[in-house]
Amino acid sequence: MKSNAATGKYLVVLPAGRTYSVSANREGFFFLSQKFDVPADARYQELVRDIQLKPIEKGSRVVLNNIFFETGKAVLSSESRVELGKAVELMRTNKSMVIEVGGHTDNVGKEAANMKLSHERARSVRDHLIGAGIAAERVQAKGYGQTQPIASNDSDEGRAANRRTEFVILEY
Repeated sequence: MKSNAATGKYLVVLPAGRTYSVSANREGFFFLSQKFDVPADARYQELVRDIQLKPIEKGSRVVLNNIFFETGKAVLSSESRVELGKAVELMRTNKSMVIEVGGHTDNVGKEAANMKLSHERARSVRDHLIGAGIAAERVQAKGYGQTQPIASNDSDEGRAANRRTEFVILEY
């Protein structure tokens, strides 16, 4: 499904009981992907989802929503392939872009272990990009562990938000 090229509006009817992914992209902007479930017992309802894309510029930071790892490991899940493919395409389209892949964790576990895990995960994403043909000098990897939360670690949802992979534009 594609949105209206002039207005950006879209309308989709989705059957219940499935998991869906929505992706948006536009030249000069970061792509955005979101995954969501429509429960099997869901009744008809209209939802409005405005998708805000961030412009690509030096210093921009964006969370890659669909990068997943095995629990407690730096092994990329097969569910991450689509998002990683979009990241590769973004880098190929923007040949002067240099990024930092930032790995982040929640606060569960020891701080030193989280720092190590976050760095290993960022490195796994970097290695994937390089393996897909992106020049190594265009991709840095850094682990932040639990030092930069974006949500409270007092709930499952907050901890899930804090376990993330981000891109930061270093040069553009």
